Amino acid sequence: MRKLVVFNHVSLDGFFVDSHAEMRWAHSNDPEWNEFVAGNAKGGGVLVFGRVTYEMMASYWPSPMAAQNSPTVAKHMNELQKIVFSRTMDKVSWSNTQILKGDMVTEVRRLKEESGLGMVIMGSGTIVSQLAQHGLIDEFQIVLTPNVIGSGRTLFEGVKEKLRLKLKSSRTFKNGNVFLCYEPAIG
Repeated sequence: MRKLVVFNHVSLDGFFVDSHAEMRWAHSNDPEWNEFVAGNAKGGGVLVFGRVTYEMMASYWPSPMAAQNSPTVAKHMNELQKIVFSRTMDKVSWSNTQILKGDMVTEVRRLKEESGLGMVIMGSGTIVSQLAQHGLIDEFQIVLTPNVIGSGRTLFEGVKEKLRLKLKSSRTFKNGNVFLCYEPAIG
C-alpha cells in the first residue's frame, strides 16, 4: 500500500497561504534549510496537487529562474510524476502530469492500494482538508515558519471533525523553521 504524505509550510499565526493565495513568505535562502529541502526532493514519489497549486507550481519549477535559484529541487520537481485533481482542466503543460477528474476520495483510495512510490501533497489545502477527514493521509510534514502574515487560509479549513495527531519527529533549523512530522493518532 502506498503512503500519502502532506508537506506544507504554516506561518506562526496558522496560515499556509496569505490573503492573496501566495506562499512567498515561506521561502528562505538558508544553506541548512536548502540542503534539507533538496534532500527531501530527491526522495522521489508522486506529487499530488489541486488545480490552483498545480498552476502555481507549473509556472515556476520548469522556469529558468527555478533552475538558477534551486537547481537540485527544480530538477527533481520536473522529473517527478505529478497528479492534478481538476474537473475543469483538459490539458497540462508540466512534464509527467496526469489529470484525474473523478471523485478525489475514491481516486486516492485506489491510488493508495496500488504498488509504487509514495505520494506527496504540497499546498492544495482543500485537498488536504478533504482527504484528512476521510483518514487518507498517513503523515503530515508541517514546516512552522517564523512569520506572522496576518490573514490567509488555514491548512485544515473546512475540517468538521477533530483530527488527533501524534508527533513522530521534529527538527529545528537555524533560520527559525521548525519541521514537525505528525501521524494520525490511533484510538
